[in-house]
Amino acid sequence: MKIFIVEDDPVSLKLACAVLQSGGHTVMSAMSADQAILSLKAGKPDAILLDLQLPGINGLAVARQCRDEPATRYIPIIAVTAFSDDYLRADALEAGCDDYLIKPLNTRTLLQQVENVVFAKAQQFQGKPRP
Repeated sequence: MKIFIVEDDPVSLKLACAVLQSGGHTVMSAMSADQAILSLKAGKPDAILLDLQLPGINGLAVARQCRDEPATRYIPIIAVTAFSDDYLRADALEAGCDDYLIKPLNTRTLLQQVENVVFAKAQQFQGKPRP
């Protein structure tokens, strides 16, 4: 599976990359929303791990933009943030994110969490044409 990580913290990015690569996945990354948007146009990942607190355009705006674009509309998006606020969780889901993880990421469960979201999203459309 190809997973795209959008994370501006180099330590968090390196950790998430290592965990997902150890699970056999290909990882692409961006450290800003602008870089992410350009990269998403170039290559379609199977999932997006999206930090909500990015410099410039925030992650919620990136999620909304992904949902508005036909090429990225159905890619599972997992929001990642250091804030456990229920309002932010609701905002992330309303913006089109499929799940919400709180930092620091749990390296023992991250791989399974990402795979579960991708599987659930695939099940949602199984046997149905995508609009």
